Amino acid sequence: MKTRPLGTTGIDVPILAFGASSLGQEFRSITIDEALESVRAALDCGMNLIDTSPFYGRGMSEVLLGVALRNIPRSHYLLCTKLGRYDLPHFDFSARRVAESVDVSLHRLGTDHLDIILCHDIEFVPMQQIVDETLPALRKIQQAGKVRCIGFSGYPQKIFPFICDQTCVDCVLNYNQYTLQNTRFADETIPALKAKGIGVMSAGPFSARLLTDAPLPAWLKEPEEVKAAARRAADLCRDRGTSIAKLALQFALANPDIATTVAGSANPNNIRAWATWAAEPLDTDVLAEVLAVFAPVHNIGHTEGLPENN
Repeated sequence: MKTRPLGTTGIDVPILAFGASSLGQEFRSITIDEALESVRAALDCGMNLIDTSPFYGRGMSEVLLGVALRNIPRSHYLLCTKLGRYDLPHFDFSARRVAESVDVSLHRLGTDHLDIILCHDIEFVPMQQIVDETLPALRKIQQAGKVRCIGFSGYPQKIFPFICDQTCVDCVLNYNQYTLQNTRFADETIPALKAKGIGVMSAGPFSARLLTDAPLPAWLKEPEEVKAAARRAADLCRDRGTSIAKLALQFALANPDIATTVAGSANPNNIRAWATWAAEPLDTDVLAEVLAVFAPVHNIGHTEGLPENN
């Protein structure tokens, strides 16, 4: 797996990282064997940056990940987890909870340090607290050696200048907004992040299954015209002898300004297929056709969190 530097952190990360949200049964019930085999498959394929959160499965993802990694040398993988979101409506970014959350995650994951920790989905709270309280508390934990890099994650583009213009972070994570259909992260935000030396991470190259051949989930928030365009693009890819999922992943990985793209699954076959696709050339002819399909709905998304944070 190719690697890229994560901003100015001194850490090189694989261009394709393993997202462990599925280990928390966020999308379907899974077995212990599926969880363990998925982690092994990811590491075997070079996806040695693993992204999780106490929110995923309300702790289950971190616990199962800790079990899966138990006999693997710590130097063989990088761990990214999060804090602040613990259930759908439950957020706590207080300094006290920061310290507790880091220690609980370390225990679940069976490690003495985290490579990356992110404030999770900050658009759901008044964000000044992240600047004034949460990130300073994380800096103290970083200075104590428990965490190598700190940052934040979320969906709206507004959150990035709000935080980064007021304080320093090491890296950030955006999701579902560097895809075949939506490139707002690159169009609006990444240049400023690069100028500050902030590590850039993206998640959701398949945009919550929008850019796959799977049935679209009922909870998908994109407008109907976006869903219709995605179905047309998927049909076009099949007609050209490929899949929209393959094109979507390769498109996401091709951007040199994004250090790593996080994709998650509890299906080892999916993980191995993604690693294969990552090593294959992007079909630029099919890409041009698909981008033309998405042109009328390019960068159309939805809102997340508090209205003032969008």
